Amino acid sequence: MGMKIAVLGGTGLIGSQAVKILQGAGHEAVPLSPSTGVDLLTGQGLADGLAGAEVVVNLTNSPTFDEASPAFFQTTMDNLLAAAARAGVGHAVILSIVGVDQVPDLDYYRAKVLQEDILKAGPVPYSIVRATQFFEFVDAILSWTADDTTVRLPGTPVQPMAAADVAQAVAEVSMGAPLRGVRNVAGPEVFALDELGRITLAAHGDQRTVTTDNGAGMFAAVSGDVLTGSDDAVIAPTAYREWLARRA
Repeated sequence: MGMKIAVLGGTGLIGSQAVKILQGAGHEAVPLSPSTGVDLLTGQGLADGLAGAEVVVNLTNSPTFDEASPAFFQTTMDNLLAAAARAGVGHAVILSIVGVDQVPDLDYYRAKVLQEDILKAGPVPYSIVRATQFFEFVDAILSWTADDTTVRLPGTPVQPMAAADVAQAVAEVSMGAPLRGVRNVAGPEVFALDELGRITLAAHGDQRTVTTDNGAGMFAAVSGDVLTGSDDAVIAPTAYREWLARRA
């Protein structure tokens, strides 16, 4: 017998794929987003959206990565957990970031730690899926510190994964019993970010040069290999070069 699973952010990159996986497994996965009349910031539509749901998955993301992001997660999680408790939801799932609590200098990572802490302290049994950086975001990461000839990137070790594999991990956890803890998921390979940049530009036929600059961009704030999968991480199947080749 399938469950009703409400997926906030269910029309986004991860959410839309997770909804399909859950529906394919026989569950009534319902995407909730502003486009379907549900606004987590105001709470509008939330009670109706969660009515009869056994599981709620929150994949909504802060619109900014700066010092405004903690307030977004505080408000949205407070609204979500209050509504979920009232609706009798038995399992709340969020998507977070591998190593998120090891990067105190990034506002956004501190905001995601706050989101995790609110969930842990809340009234609903929970699961946290922590994923590594998505393949789909590599181009954006390059664009932050690029000009016409050069892309500047730090040598930060990363272990990126495909959004499809993130969605699979979220769906699997959502269909199971609450972990009351964290599941880490990571891609199959570790790259230095500057090297990942070179592989990406080559795949795009982009002639720009990658310059290693350990002060460049958001990931300059990361020390050591905290963003790579820990020993307990579930390793996703899709390799970056295969994914790039398919995209091409």
